[in-house]
Amino acid sequence: MKSIEELREFFKGDAYATSTTGIEILEVGEGYAKVGLGIDERHINAGHRVMGAVYYTMADFAFAVASNVNAGEEPMTFTLSSNINFLTAAKGTKLTAEARAMRQGRKVSFFAAEVRDEFGTLVATVTSNGIKV
Repeated sequence: MKSIEELREFFKGDAYATSTTGIEILEVGEGYAKVGLGIDERHINAGHRVMGAVYYTMADFAFAVASNVNAGEEPMTFTLSSNINFLTAAKGTKLTAEARAMRQGRKVSFFAAEVRDEFGTLVATVTSNGIKV
């Protein structure tokens, strides 16, 4: 498994998640990743809530990191399909997303992610199937 510093460097290449959105990798482990985001005006929709795409991007990025902890050393895993459930609006100014492997086969994997606000409230869940290519 790559170190967190190596993964942060590698995933700078995911410019939408890291540069545009501002998501940071906080923790990594085998089949696991936690990412974080400080909410600012670019993440808010016209209804004064966090845009749903922010929740999805965080979960998808956590999945990408968790499923590619050996980035560059073996085939990459990419999202094959995913499903998001919005549960409530986030409160506060910080979000985290944690992705965990539920099953990792030779080619296909299944991950579950949870997005929480800074008070620990579960605001969205995302399940993702990945394919190694």
